[in-house]
Amino acid sequence: MPRLLAIASGLLGLASFQAPPANPAPSTQGPGADDARTSIRRGAEYLQKEQHPDGSWGSGAIDSVQFDGFSPETYYAFKMAANGLAFMALASLEETPERRAALDRSLEWLLTTRVPKRGSDWDIDCSWSALWGFNAMVAAAKDPRFQGEKWKGRIEARGRELYALLEKNQEPMGGWGYYEGPTVSRRPTWSTSFATACVVPALVDAKALGWPVDPKVTERAVEYIRRCRVPSGAYTYDLSPVPWVNGESINDVKGSLGRMQVCNVARRRAKDPKLTDEEIRAGLQHFFDEHRFLDATRMKPVPHESWYYNAAYFYFFGHYHAALAIEELPAAEREAWHQKLRAELVKVQWPDGSSLDFPNLSCMRIAGTSFSILALNAGVRAGR
Repeated sequence: MPRLLAIASGLLGLASFQAPPANPAPSTQGPGADDARTSIRRGAEYLQKEQHPDGSWGSGAIDSVQFDGFSPETYYAFKMAANGLAFMALASLEETPERRAALDRSLEWLLTTRVPKRGSDWDIDCSWSALWGFNAMVAAAKDPRFQGEKWKGRIEARGRELYALLEKNQEPMGGWGYYEGPTVSRRPTWSTSFATACVVPALVDAKALGWPVDPKVTERAVEYIRRCRVPSGAYTYDLSPVPWVNGESINDVKGSLGRMQVCNVARRRAKDPKLTDEEIRAGLQHFFDEHRFLDATRMKPVPHESWYYNAAYFYFFGHYHAALAIEELPAAEREAWHQKLRAELVKVQWPDGSSLDFPNLSCMRIAGTSFSILALNAGVRAGR
């Protein structure tokens, strides 16, 4: 999410800023499922504690001078995207009365808050609300708890609204981005591989639910992702006729660790016949072999300042999609991969239960915590 997954969620006042946890080397074996459950419980408790009475999280206002050049609409868009992630995280967990109450409040806010608009000629961060808000609505529509009269119709209606925003902002090459391209247009003209890929599974599921999703929208998105792949197995940041792949390029494997996972998941969920299990394994192996570049980047305050132009907010985004990629492999080999993944998540959880990778944007604490919960829980569901 460059310059933004920047866009996902949280609440971090400078007054309450803490020193980040260190990045100790994970153990050889890695944490087990019980360690993951403990981390998940602490993360869920953090989300429940930070939820506002109206069901939302975050401020929806500027909270870092680093982002003072953005449209005022952007801060609200970041908040809505983060709230979609927080809903997904709580919805994925075993239910308790407290979690269910927080979940219902969250869904009510997502269903009744307004849909963001484009902020300016160049600032199209409303796409983040469309991407993660749509993911959240599809998750809600698939959840047996929300099939009753109170919820079902409203969930689909909001899902259709967010899909309309997605359709409106899909650029001609087939992807989604959050800034304008070289030509200012009513329909945006620039997109990225990872923003595009993160919504493809939800588009596939929405179509299966009977929602009016144009299959060509999904087909164009998948083709965009496929064209971003380079021979190393990395995916370029965006689609370029001649991608930069030499030197310390963002399109090197070391700069594509998070993008590889989300793009492979999108292609698998869209049933791309050219994507093999071996390619998914190779992407995961790169993720763990080169993980030091993600460790070195986490908590850096300037986007893309680290080696291979990695940005801090790829840390939890990448780990969440790595967890999804693991789940696309044969069941017998998943636990070994999840042990490796847990080690990288548990080691950076903060004392209050939250998880944070990008310190200059308040929305990121909720996003990081939600991504971590979702990633860890993927490895403990179904009795693992």
